[in-house]
This record gives sequence, structure tokens and C-alpha cells, in this order.
Amino acid sequence: MKTLYVKFVVITIGIMVLSSILGFLLANTYYQQKLKPDNDQKNTEIAKSIAAFTEDHPQMNLNEYLENISSMGYQIYLVDHAGEESFYGAEFRDKSLSAATKENVLNGQTYHGILQFPQETFVTGFFANELKNTIGLPLVHDEKKYALFLRPDIKLLFNEMHLLFGWLLALTISLSIIMVIFSAKYLIKPISKLTIATRSLANGDFNVELDHSRQDELGELSHSFLRMANRLEQIDDIRKEFISNISHDIQSPLSNIKGYTNLLEKESMSKEEKSRYISIIHDEIGRLSTLTKQLLLLASLDRNENIVKKSTFNISQQIKELIRNYQWIVGEKGIMLSYTLPDTEMTGDASLLYAAWDNLLTNAIKYNRPNGSIEISLEEKGESIAVIFKDSGIGLNQTEIERVFDRFYRADTARVRTIEGTGLGLSIVWTIVQLHDGHIYVQSAENEGTTFTVELPVGK
Repeated sequence: MKTLYVKFVVITIGIMVLSSILGFLLANTYYQQKLKPDNDQKNTEIAKSIAAFTEDHPQMNLNEYLENISSMGYQIYLVDHAGEESFYGAEFRDKSLSAATKENVLNGQTYHGILQFPQETFVTGFFANELKNTIGLPLVHDEKKYALFLRPDIKLLFNEMHLLFGWLLALTISLSIIMVIFSAKYLIKPISKLTIATRSLANGDFNVELDHSRQDELGELSHSFLRMANRLEQIDDIRKEFISNISHDIQSPLSNIKGYTNLLEKESMSKEEKSRYISIIHDEIGRLSTLTKQLLLLASLDRNENIVKKSTFNISQQIKELIRNYQWIVGEKGIMLSYTLPDTEMTGDASLLYAAWDNLLTNAIKYNRPNGSIEISLEEKGESIAVIFKDSGIGLNQTEIERVFDRFYRADTARVRTIEGTGLGLSIVWTIVQLHDGHIYVQSAENEGTTFTVELPVGK
């Protein structure tokens, strides 16, 4: 497989060659349509002036005169009725010329060989050193009729220019190819580094180094790649954390269940102890059940967005019903819960949104302080509504705010080590809000409390 470097060089040189060919063809078209008629007319006027001068000076030596004219950069062919020929100046490469053409010129006609020369390329037209590519005029000298054929001696007139343009063309092509080769290496180098960095990522090495100081698309690509590498590293950390957390969250209750089940096998156990152990086993099964349900819900949300079944319902009544279900837990913790929920209807998936409010309220209770407070409010904002859960709990620092919606992420365990949780609740909330084309925002300060604001469209 050809490398990008080779492809770039080949394509660039190909473009140069194609551009040169197209430029040559356009220049040739311009020569054929514009310059060649002008060139024919100009040389016709020169030939007429030569013929007029010879007619006005019958006593001069014609051969010497034509020799002088040819030395100034012209090729001349002279023929009379008897067929006697004379050539002056550089020799013609092709001396073929029809007898009819010669006869016509001798009889007073003008031969426009430059204009009538075959419609070929610029090189074979302008530079064709042929007798047919001339201007022919009748010439009378000392009462004798001749046919005069004339064309510029291109080699004499432009010999130095040929060399100059030849070297200029050769140097231009050579330098262009050299510059393309080196510039391509400069352009492709960042992509080669990106390829190496990609292999490193594939092997699990996220510590890649790229030059993102360039102020162009490649610099932006390198910058985006580094952001992606950082994000992949975070995802990998989350994956490892997920494995650790899920192992702990499953293994811990299973170990407790196994231990207390073994204790229940003892015949000497009192009825009170047996009842307490059964209660603990029941709680641990509940933890496993909650974790399993949350994992299944997240999997369903990730796998199929069509899980959303929208209908119109009263969101205020829904949240009030949720509050009633948690009233006893709130009372046990001595938390003051207040709400402002004006009657509002919206279109959405009632069961999924209920799960979102359930998680937000559970978090507000779980991470609150004894005798703390929770405020729930609903605000209408034109075509959208905002549901706000505000608590006076332990709050979050900036790092925790940035990761609060990551799956299995939990706040600093040193501050919340006595609180049990799966770390999936807020991730579920975020996913449900996204499926409803909404947004969720977090405002929090350590030891002051947290506010979650969910904005949702009312419905279509």
C-alpha cells in the first residue's frame, strides 16, 4: 500500500503536469485565434515593404539587398518564371512548396502560409521552419517578375531566449519537485505522529505527545486527538473503577448473605437473633436487587432510545406522589422538605421521569445532614419547564461536579464513607434527561449543599 507521503507527492506532481498541459493548450488556442493572424499580417507588411523598395530601386543589386535583409533575422526564398531559385539566410528544414503556389504568387497573388499553416500546436506552428510556413508576395525588379517568400528566422531571433526559457523551465520543474517532496514531508509528519499515537492508544498507552502548537487544521487535529486521548484515559479509569465497584457492590452483600446464612444453620440461635439475621439478609438482597435494576435500566437506555414512550401527564402530581412515598424517611432523618409545584402538564415518558425524580430525591436525602432541608420547585419557562432539587447536604467540590454523572462515580469516600450507594443514580438521571432532549445542571459548594436543575421541553 502506498503511504500518504508518496500519494501526496505523486498527486501534487500530477497536478503540476496536468496544469502545465492545460496551460499549454490554452496558450496554443490563444496563439491560433489571436497571435497567428497578427503575426501573418505583420510579416505581410514587411514583405510588401521589401517588394516596394525593390520596385522603387531597379538599379540596385537584388541579391545583396536580400542578403542584408536576411542577416537582420529573416529567411527568404526567391523564384522566377524560369524556375530559378535563390535562398537567403538560414536554410529551411522543409523546402517543399507546390508549383501552383509559386505560380499564383508570380501572377500577382499573396500567399498567407503563416495564417494557413495547419492548425497544430504552438510549437509546430510558430517554430515550424518550413517553406510552406511563409508569406509569399510578387516582386518586380528591373522589369523582371519574381515570387518572394519570407518568414522570420526564429532561431536567430530567439536563440538566447530559447536557452533562457529552457533553463528556466527545467529549473522550475526541478525546484518544484524538490519543494513538493520536502514540503510533503513537513505536512505528513504530524499525521505520521498521529498514526504512532493511535497505535499507542490501541495498546493502552494514553501518554502520547503531539505538537499542537501549529495554527492550522493539523494543529487542531492534534489538539482534538490529545483531548480524545485524555477522555479515553478517563473512560479507561472509569471502566477499571466500574469493575472494582461492581465487584465490591456484588461481592459485599453476597458475602454478608453467605455469612448470615451459615449462622442461621446453628440450632442454638435464639429467635431474636434469627429474626435480626433474616432482616440483614433481606436488606442485602434489596441492595443487590436495586443494583441489578439500575444496571438493567442503564443498559436499556443505552441500547434503544425507542424505550421512551411519551404521553401527556401532570408532572406536579407525579413529584408530589414521590414526596409522599418518601415522607417517612424524611421524617426519620429530621429533614425539612418543602416544595412549590404549580399544576403543570407536559409530554414525556412518565415512568422514566419518575425514576429521574426518584434518584434526585434519594440523593438529596442520602447526602443531606441531620435536620437539614430539601426544597423542590417547578418553574415554567415558555416552551420548557425547570425542576429544581436543592438540598443543604455535604456538597461537592469542583472535581466531583465534573464527574458526578459518570457511572459508578462516588464522591470522596472519606466524607461519605457511611453512605451506601451504587454510583449509578445520577448517570441514570442524565441519560433520561438526554432522551427527553433536556439539560441538567449542577451547582454545589462543599459543606453548603447542592442544587440540581433539570430543564425539559413541555412537549410537542
